[in-house]
Amino acid sequence: MGVMNMKDVLTSFSGKRVFVTGHTGFKGSWMTFLLKELGAEVMGYALPPNQENNHFELLELDKKIHHVVGDISDLSSLNNVLESFQPEYVFHLAAQALVKKSYNDPVETFQSNIMGSVNLLDVVRRCDSVRSLVYITSDKCYENLEWIWGYRENDRLGGHDPYSASKGAAELVFSAYARSFFAARSELGAATARAGNVIGGGDWSEDRIVPDCIRAAEAGESIVLRSPEATRPWQHVLEPISGYLLLAAQLRKQSQDFSGSWNFGPATDEVRTVSDVARTITQYLGRGGVEVAGSPNLHHEANLLQLNCDKARQLLGWHPRWGVEKTLMATAEWYKFWLDGMNVEDVTRRQIHDYFPELT
Repeated sequence: MGVMNMKDVLTSFSGKRVFVTGHTGFKGSWMTFLLKELGAEVMGYALPPNQENNHFELLELDKKIHHVVGDISDLSSLNNVLESFQPEYVFHLAAQALVKKSYNDPVETFQSNIMGSVNLLDVVRRCDSVRSLVYITSDKCYENLEWIWGYRENDRLGGHDPYSASKGAAELVFSAYARSFFAARSELGAATARAGNVIGGGDWSEDRIVPDCIRAAEAGESIVLRSPEATRPWQHVLEPISGYLLLAAQLRKQSQDFSGSWNFGPATDEVRTVSDVARTITQYLGRGGVEVAGSPNLHHEANLLQLNCDKARQLLGWHPRWGVEKTLMATAEWYKFWLDGMNVEDVTRRQIHDYFPELT
């Protein structure tokens, strides 16, 4: 099982057709921008961005790639777009990604995260050009027992809240397609990827700690924390993306050896509390403050969740490049650029080159 170095991974996407679902979202916009920087021909398929000042529009990605507005719940549309493009690589990121929203609208969450994923898998099943599929779910696909060690890829799937349950179910759907259909296609490598809490510039989602810090700072207010002592495996958005790219390249090269499930998360000693993150971000920004809510959160939220990434380290040669302090500094830097009215495309590109010195 030969492991590719990152320079070879990055150059392997040049001139290749890459299909990305969810490209208008936070993680998807970083992935799409990076792929374009690598010389890939990218087609994105997603709903329009639903926040002002979103990363996708700030980077003007609609002018740089094949941009298709579409819903993964629309099987016919998704199939037509994929078949017309004939991609070699597929990255599936489209999802309803918020725990709180899943309580408010569980039906939409299950529809998007389960049936939308079924649609994506089924159109890939019928598209002969696809050679590498990376199907992104979440660390929350695991049945969280609040234990102190990281979850491994073969640990039990589950979920207390609708979002987590939908991601566990999406993994089961993938497993069925992988064993029923993809196993018969020796030229297709397909894998799921599970990442911990991702932060970085350009995330404006509601009820996420960093965007809430930025909104509070912009308004000259303090952020109010619901669960200040909850811990998360914080990592910069480029960390899992580097894992997705490495996995995709290896799937293309050795499809059967790298198919399966993979965790991408920070070292366990990099875990920080929500309070630590909020205070560090506001300190870097030089504005805003932190308060703790007087009443408890009404919905269940995990207090302890981290991943064991030994498989990715040993078999893929992947490892985190930025520690939590570098991650928080880079995140705060991006938002400070935005708050000061500066060009965020410049800071996005600079941070990509900082993370990937192989590009220079």
